[in-house]
Amino acid sequence: MSETQTPVLALLLAAPAVADGADPALADGAAEALGAAAQIGTPVALVAGPADALPTLAERAAELGATQVLTAALDTAQLGVPAADALVAAVAQVQPAAVLVPNTIEGADAAGRAAVRLRAPLAADAVGVERDDEGIVARHSVYGGAYDVTSAATYGPLFVTLRLGAVDARAEAAPLAATELEVPASGRPAAAVEAVEAVQQVSARPDLRSAKKIVSGGRGLGSKEQFALVEQLADALGAAVGASRAAVDAGYVEPTLQVGQTGTSVSPELYLALGISGAIQHRAGMQTAKTIVAIDKDANAPIFEIADLGVVGDLFTIVPQVIAALEARKA
Repeated sequence: MSETQTPVLALLLAAPAVADGADPALADGAAEALGAAAQIGTPVALVAGPADALPTLAERAAELGATQVLTAALDTAQLGVPAADALVAAVAQVQPAAVLVPNTIEGADAAGRAAVRLRAPLAADAVGVERDDEGIVARHSVYGGAYDVTSAATYGPLFVTLRLGAVDARAEAAPLAATELEVPASGRPAAAVEAVEAVQQVSARPDLRSAKKIVSGGRGLGSKEQFALVEQLADALGAAVGASRAAVDAGYVEPTLQVGQTGTSVSPELYLALGISGAIQHRAGMQTAKTIVAIDKDANAPIFEIADLGVVGDLFTIVPQVIAALEARKA
């Protein structure tokens, strides 16, 4: 079997239901995992989720490039263990050269559990995968993006969790070839969901982790009230809202919006930094963005060292003009 025919397994979990009656969907990172798999071998998908959603999810996986789809029904009342059980069973059946998993909370949990059980190597938070003369290599952006490094393993399969938004490659659609995977229950202790309380949260903005465009604000906004300027620009662009740790610590926004080493790592196509100085902790979570635009009054701010476009000036003068121009184009 040639290297291009070697199976590469991608774990695709079902996205949480956003509303009763909503169409089933794959969790973020599915297209990227299959695109990366196609670069180093033959993409095979393990689709895991509620039993009634699996036929739709399997079709979606094939549309995203999976040449073979294994389906596994998960007990959604248990956390962690069922997905790891399915992943271990899929590895045993497929014998892949690598296992690629989107670096979501659930994906990283399943990959870590399965790798430990199989005593397999794990490359976490990779921004890409490739082959060299000796096998599969994972690429990483480390120390705030200051260095690009690679990691490899002397034995496999290599488990790789892929940073959301970091992989541009996409696989070609394939005919649906789905089979049900037999998953022996491991019986390992699992956290159980005993009750669910619905919390209604309405937002037209995309999710921060997978957004293609992000507008982030920092300490330079000055107050929670003035941080609304970030939200207005984000809405004009159809972007997600992010923030630096300084903005979060100051109480401008909730911690879930923090971008950086101790927050969320993102790799959008466009990242706008407003009033963010560019401390290394923040840069660690956003430096792999395709295009970075920074607006800050301090010409010596470190953010300008990595910005593709930097504007030195008063953001309270510049940003309203940008918003007005965007709104005029929509009119």
